[in-house]
Amino acid sequence: MSQVGVGIGTVISTPNGPRSGGFSFVVTSDPTGNVSQGEFIQVETPPGLTIACVTEVYKTNRYFDRAETVREWERRGENVENIFPVGKWEYMVADARCLALYNQTTGELDKPRQPVSPGSKVYQADEEILEKLLGLDPDGLEIGYLQHHNTPVKLNLTRTFQKHAAILAMSGAGKSYLASVLIEELLDRRVEGGRVGVVVFDTHGEYTSFGLKPTTRGEVDYSDRCVVVDASKMRLATPHLTAFNISEYAPDMSSAQMRELSRVLEELREDIRTGGGGSYTLEDVCCRVEQDNQMPRRTKEALLSWLYDLSNLRLFHDVEEPVLEDVVAPGLLTVFDMSKIIDLRKKQVLLSYAADRLFTLRRDEQIPPFVMVVEEAHQYAPESSFVRAISRRILETIAREGRKFSLALLLISQRPVRLSTTVLSQCNTQFILRVNNPYDLDHLGRSSEGITRETLNTISSLPVGEVLVVGEAVNHPIFVRVRKRRSPEGRYGISLEEAARRYEQRNPPDIGCLA
Repeated sequence: MSQVGVGIGTVISTPNGPRSGGFSFVVTSDPTGNVSQGEFIQVETPPGLTIACVTEVYKTNRYFDRAETVREWERRGENVENIFPVGKWEYMVADARCLALYNQTTGELDKPRQPVSPGSKVYQADEEILEKLLGLDPDGLEIGYLQHHNTPVKLNLTRTFQKHAAILAMSGAGKSYLASVLIEELLDRRVEGGRVGVVVFDTHGEYTSFGLKPTTRGEVDYSDRCVVVDASKMRLATPHLTAFNISEYAPDMSSAQMRELSRVLEELREDIRTGGGGSYTLEDVCCRVEQDNQMPRRTKEALLSWLYDLSNLRLFHDVEEPVLEDVVAPGLLTVFDMSKIIDLRKKQVLLSYAADRLFTLRRDEQIPPFVMVVEEAHQYAPESSFVRAISRRILETIAREGRKFSLALLLISQRPVRLSTTVLSQCNTQFILRVNNPYDLDHLGRSSEGITRETLNTISSLPVGEVLVVGEAVNHPIFVRVRKRRSPEGRYGISLEEAARRYEQRNPPDIGCLA
C-alpha cells in the first residue's frame, strides 16, 4: 500500500527525537481541518508504514517566543503585526506516539523498532490499516465512528462482552444512550452471526421505551423483541431459596440461626416430597419454625424476627412470576423495570434473587448465553465494606465466573470510585464518557490499563456523545463519536422543554382556578 493524497505534515528533528517510540511533526497541509489530539497518522519508513497517534498539538511563532521582547513592544504601544510578517511565521507542531509497524507486503503488524526519518511526510492513517490495528470486526457491534476519522467502529462481540464491560460517566454524559446503542446492536444480530439474550435491571425505567411502538419517522420497532416486566409485581419463589439465600437477605442472621433454618427447610421439602408434591411460602416456613420443638428458644425468636421482616417485603410466594426460565431467549430483550420501587433494599433483593437464579440456569445450560445489564451498578455492588448490599455477592460471583458460562455483565455507573473493585476489575472493556469528579478520574487512571495522564485530561472535557473505549474490545484506546440510536427514546431522553409541553398537552391548566 503506497501513500496517496496530500501529506498533512512533515517529521522534524527535536532534542528528543525522532525516536522509536515517537516523533514530532510540523503541520504543513491539512485539507480535513486541524490535526487533533487522538488522530491516527502514518509515516512511510524503509521497513513499512509506522502507525502513530497524535498525543498533543501546539502552535508556535518565532516573533512571540521571547517574553521580554513582546512586553517591550506592548509597552511602546506598537502593533507587532504591522511591523513584522507575524502571520507567516505561525505554525502548528504535533507530538505523536508510535503504535505499530505495518508491513505493506504481508499485511502484518509489528512493534516499531526504528525511528522515522526527519523530513518524512505524515499522512492520515488508512482506514483498512486502522481496522487491523485497532482489532475492529466487520461483523461486530457498530457503536459509532472513530473520532477525527470516518472509520466505523465495530467491536467484536466476544472480545467486548465475554470478559464483561462497564459504561462509566457522570450524570447526563450519555451512559444510557450508549447502552441503548449496544442493546440495539445485540438485538439486530443475525442467527448465523451468533445471537444472545439481553436482560436489563432498569433502576429508573430508561429502557422501557424499547417496548414502545415508534412514533417518529426513521425509528426502528423493537417492541416485538422486548418484554418489559414491572418489577413491583414480581414474585420470588420461596422453594428456590436455600438457607444461605435467605441469610443474604437478612445479613444479621447468625450462623446458628442459619443452620436451624437449613434443617427446617430440608424437613419441609421432605414432607412435601413424601406427600406427593406441592409448594410452600415464606409464611409456611415461619409456621414450621414456630412449631419446631428442637430449636432453642432464643434462636427461634431471632430467626422468626428475620423471617417476618422479609415477609413484610411482600416479595416471596409459592411460585415464581415471571418464570425466569422464560425471560431469556436469543435476540430477546427483557427489561426489569424497577422505577416504581423506592426501597433500595427491596430492589437489591429482587436483583439478587433474579441474578442468582439466572446464573444457575445459565450454568446448567437451561437458558441461552446472555448479557446482563445493571444500571446504577454502584447501588447494587458498592465498594465500601461498610455499606451493606444484598446483591453485591452475586454480582461479584458473576464477574469472576460468568465468562466460563457465557454470561456477560454490562455495568453502568456514574460513580466508578464507589463501585466494587472486585466487579470493576473484571470488566475488561470500559466505555468511559465525560467524568469530572477528581476522585473518579484518579480511580479510572489507576484501574484502567492504557489510560495516560493526557487521556484523563481529555475525559474531563469530552462532549456529550463521545466515548473512550479501552480494554479487551480494542487493541488501543480510542475515542468514538456514538452513532444515533434507532430505537424510540424514553422519557429521560427528551429535553425539559419537551417534557413541559407534553405535560400541559395531557393536563391543560384551568386558568380560572389559577386566577
